[in-house]
Amino acid sequence: MLAVRGVTLQYREQRNLVTATYRISFNVGESDRFVVLGPSGCGKSTLLKAVGGYIRPVEGDISLDGTPIKAPAPDRVFVFQEFDQLLPWKTVKENIVFALTASGKLPRRQAEERAMLNIEKVKLTEFANSYPHTLSGGMKQRTAIARALAMEPRILLMDEPFAALDALTRGQMQEELLQLWQETKFTVLFVTHSISEAVRIGTRILILSAHPGQVKAELNRDECNESKLQELLFSA
Repeated sequence: MLAVRGVTLQYREQRNLVTATYRISFNVGESDRFVVLGPSGCGKSTLLKAVGGYIRPVEGDISLDGTPIKAPAPDRVFVFQEFDQLLPWKTVKENIVFALTASGKLPRRQAEERAMLNIEKVKLTEFANSYPHTLSGGMKQRTAIARALAMEPRILLMDEPFAALDALTRGQMQEELLQLWQETKFTVLFVTHSISEAVRIGTRILILSAHPGQVKAELNRDECNESKLQELLFSA
């Protein structure tokens, strides 16, 4: 479904040109929970932005369903780790409705119905009319996930979405994400630097080297455990 072929990514930092990733290749299939695991600074987030269409590769190409990715589009939706990704002047429900109507996905009435359906999925029905400043960090992330799923993207792009949460809430959110996946079998490309999170979330795991990010290994879930991933991640 998603094909990344020999992708090298660069960005400018002050006067320097930084190579974030070097000739990375992988495929993401339908309904995969595909995790990109690597140390900080290895280009994971930059790679996700390229899949989102915000950065163009200087080498290689990225395609979705055989069509080259050249710009952002509603078939790829992000969930970030920051809690401020919601519009603060809109309620939980209105944040989702706005995304659906502004993108042209649905007229308002249908958008409201889909919003409530996805709010129910993330167990926030009683908070549908609450504003973001009244929500906990985990509830804000549930809202962001509900909004993303309501868009029915071909692929959900998650950039360390639970990294800013406390350990207990992070574990709960991981479990809720897996339960949601069991219901709808959406396709997710999930970036993390946490080995335990990679093992828990991923059906497939891509391991990147330190900067610049290069592919060190790609494993199926049943091929790995935390100790094996740690050995691969920190090997020379």
